[in-house]
Amino acid sequence: MRPDVIADIHDAYFATGVDAVETNTFGGNWSNLSDYGIDDRITELALKGAKIARERAEAAAEQDGRTRWVLGSMGPGTKLPSLGHTSYDYLKQTFALQAEGLIDGGADAFLIETSQDLLQTKAAVNGCKQAIVSRGVRLPIFVEVTVETTGTMLMGSEIGAALTALEPLGVDAIGLNCATGPDEMSEHLRHLSKQSTVPIACMPNAGLPILTANGAHDVTCQGRTCLP
Repeated sequence: MRPDVIADIHDAYFATGVDAVETNTFGGNWSNLSDYGIDDRITELALKGAKIARERAEAAAEQDGRTRWVLGSMGPGTKLPSLGHTSYDYLKQTFALQAEGLIDGGADAFLIETSQDLLQTKAAVNGCKQAIVSRGVRLPIFVEVTVETTGTMLMGSEIGAALTALEPLGVDAIGLNCATGPDEMSEHLRHLSKQSTVPIACMPNAGLPILTANGAHDVTCQGRTCLP
């Protein structure tokens, strides 16, 4: 682990004027870490990731007196319960371990992002709630699902189904991230803006890469600058 590199990245974001950064814990869940045989370190790595971001947030606030925030990033992992890769209960328990580490490290909110499977998303939300109870604190829970070019999540759920499933869980915001670019997200965001009773969020990619004639990726990504 290179905490100095992660700290520099957080500093660069704060230097541009952002109010919040995400912890470097997107892949710090059971399914990702188990691929490397270190899933016994879920809480430890989440704590360390949140602590780095917290320290840089406090340092930025000291410079200009403006409060900065830390969002505890929780990715979907590689094993989805709807495909039978694992059980809902086990996934919830392991997400709770990650959430506990994020709380202990100083995160201000949970950001469950790039959600592909509603059952996995519910496990993450309820894992966060379990950690909130165990630590005796109250942190907001934000959820961002990812919608493919098919117009649905990976498991086939439409944005209306996602809203219906997640809003009753008491999440504090719901939105979309990753996957397609902002143009393709507009219809789904319009639905959320009309139907959601909680705030909505959007964090799109620059767009989908265009495959050129020789098989290379067009780095302009439909006219927007992005990585190849």
